[in-house]
Amino acid sequence: MTDDPNNLTGSERLLDLDGAARYLNDSPRHVRSLWARREIAAIRVGRKVRFDPRDLDRYIETQRVEAVRR
Repeated sequence: MTDDPNNLTGSERLLDLDGAARYLNDSPRHVRSLWARREIAAIRVGRKVRFDPRDLDRYIETQRVEAVRR
């Protein structure tokens, strides 16, 4: 198994809540809040919730604030 989530297949690349929080360098509570507000996508596997790192990357890109050139 590799550390690069893009090289994994299927459920291997899905992160649980704690994994998603580590990926975003944030708290699990905030990740749960983002998911509840549908700001990040999640995948339900039975009763469990999993996050695809590609969806988290898309969320990160939407939060980007460009520098102002003067």
